[in-house]
Amino acid sequence: MENTTIFTDDTIVFGLLMLSLGFIFYTSSKKSGFWYKFYKIIPTLLMCYMIPAVLNSVGIINHQESQLYEMASQYLLPAALVLMTLSIDLKAVFNLGPKALIMFFTGTVGIILGGPIAILIVSIFSPETVGGAGFDAIWRGLSTLAGSWIGGGANQAAMLEIFQYNPEKYGGMVLVDVVIANLWLAILLFGTGKNEQIDRWFKADNSAIEALKQKVSAFAEKTARIPTASDYIIIFAIAFGTVGISHWGANLISDFLSSNFHAISDKQSALSSFGSQFFWMITIATVVGVLLSFTSARNYEGAGAGKFGSVCIYILIATIGMKIDLGAVFENPGLLAIGLIWMAFHAALLIVVAKWIKAPFFFLAVGSQANMGGAASAPVVAAAFHPSLATTGVLLAVFGYAIGTYGAMLSAWLMEFASGL
Repeated sequence: MENTTIFTDDTIVFGLLMLSLGFIFYTSSKKSGFWYKFYKIIPTLLMCYMIPAVLNSVGIINHQESQLYEMASQYLLPAALVLMTLSIDLKAVFNLGPKALIMFFTGTVGIILGGPIAILIVSIFSPETVGGAGFDAIWRGLSTLAGSWIGGGANQAAMLEIFQYNPEKYGGMVLVDVVIANLWLAILLFGTGKNEQIDRWFKADNSAIEALKQKVSAFAEKTARIPTASDYIIIFAIAFGTVGISHWGANLISDFLSSNFHAISDKQSALSSFGSQFFWMITIATVVGVLLSFTSARNYEGAGAGKFGSVCIYILIATIGMKIDLGAVFENPGLLAIGLIWMAFHAALLIVVAKWIKAPFFFLAVGSQANMGGAASAPVVAAAFHPSLATTGVLLAVFGYAIGTYGAMLSAWLMEFASGL
């Protein structure tokens, strides 16, 4: 089929993404008029996600022909994590309390139970959608969604190996994964602009979050200085030196574990996600950032280290946005209905528990995204509230990797049972 994409060269596509971000931040800086009113309704962060999605959907760019997401997730995400963690107060992060973990595990339970509940509901009006026999059984394919939404790509691959879903039909599951996960991310990004109103409705106590934000902001003000070229070079050295160390260490660790432990090298094992290079890369970058926060390197926050980290995150958001094809939303309505019901149950459970324990929207959003988005997008959502909170997203996402395969297997068995009813 003839390629109808207008721009396929990544240098041009990257230019378009940067122009989009420039337009968004220029218009969002207006203090009056149309754009001021527009951004009162639509958060800036959501626009950074949606404009690339529109460019992809109308054929101006094509995410399938681009390596920009891989570049952003492999280079810019670890760079952002170390820069945003430089000035972190680890004690203050732990003082956030248990509600973050409660909301994370609530999100996990919502995904484990949401799959079988969605199958039961859809089977009432469209039993053929949730049917299939042998390796074509829909529940086998949906197990890969559970793996992706609790852990990440490694857990998703493990589910495909364990339950042996028909590879020829797997593309449909990938589509549902991308559409539903990105739709939910868009909703969460919209919510970040309304978090104060949501917190009031939850009657949430977000004093610990505010204390952490103020502590980091106060430190940034105390160390603030006019940055020199030398400062910028050192900030880049810290960022991308850590990227190099993270990749080097991740390759060594994942190769060592995969070579010496059968439970990790076996893709059908519940521990296979610990052989993921991406998992260790994110972990090492975060650990380096935390270690540097105990040294004089943290003073580079005053020269703009955190701001550089935020720029990296916004570029990552734009590359995530370009992965969504708005026109593909209705290509497989039956499977998408399952995904929507699944996501709705996950969201409803989070809202009920957050209201019950009076948890801030921050914990709901990051707890959910640590499941559904993993280490690639949990820090993005966390940083939307404040750059100093990005570490919280990473720490919770690590939990997701650890329990993803176990939770997905439980969900798959429940879905198999629901399909037989």
